[in-house]
Amino acid sequence: MIKISSIIIAKNEEPNIRRCIESQIGCIDEIVLLIDEHSNDKTYGIAAGYPIVKVSIVKWKGYSETKKEALSLTSNEWILWIDADEAITGALKEEINRLKKSELSFSAFSMPRKAYFLGRWIKYSGWYPGRVTRLFKKNKASFNSLNVHEELNINGETGQLKNDLEHYTDPSVSHYLIKFNNYTTLAANDLKERGRLFHISDLIIRPITIFIKMYIIKMGFLDGIQGLILAVFSSAYVFTKYSKFWELTRNNKL
Repeated sequence: MIKISSIIIAKNEEPNIRRCIESQIGCIDEIVLLIDEHSNDKTYGIAAGYPIVKVSIVKWKGYSETKKEALSLTSNEWILWIDADEAITGALKEEINRLKKSELSFSAFSMPRKAYFLGRWIKYSGWYPGRVTRLFKKNKASFNSLNVHEELNINGETGQLKNDLEHYTDPSVSHYLIKFNNYTTLAANDLKERGRLFHISDLIIRPITIFIKMYIIKMGFLDGIQGLILAVFSSAYVFTKYSKFWELTRNNKL
């Protein structure tokens, strides 16, 4: 039977961390949790109460680099990357346990992820099933260098798990907007670092396109008022990201 370590990075995740940890008990053999040194809530105290968790306070190096540090502290060949605001469902836990008893030919596995946004599970809007590759063999995967929304580069084939990972993404509008400002700044920096050129169409066409895609083509209207808010916020996210990117390119020319 294979053993699995999970990695989590966190800052001020007191409302989420207990749910995240307890969802893993019974299928994950080791949890490596790195907490940002500027975290000032009870995340550390809650996590330290679980023997399965190896918890450390670290200097923040960015999402990708901090995950790489967590990965270096794991002791098992297979890794589950899970965020502090996510949780393994009972069905996914059973599926992972069956997987642990199998001969695995894949280098990684993706799983569907469902998001809980402003008090509603989002079923449309292009967010579900929203497959994410999160279970992987350590020597067959690496994190890319994006500042935000980092992903794994997999060497080999990726299999598919059937059951959901839960994402408790935004309990309030205020919570969303706090992330909004930080993430759009990081995303704009990513565009700059990749040598992307700014075009006025980025501000005119892209936001409108994302709204039409999410709310109409992906039937976000079936997600109720949350679907409308999500489509508008996503459009504003794209507009703000490219506005900040324009600002970066403009500053370079001054």
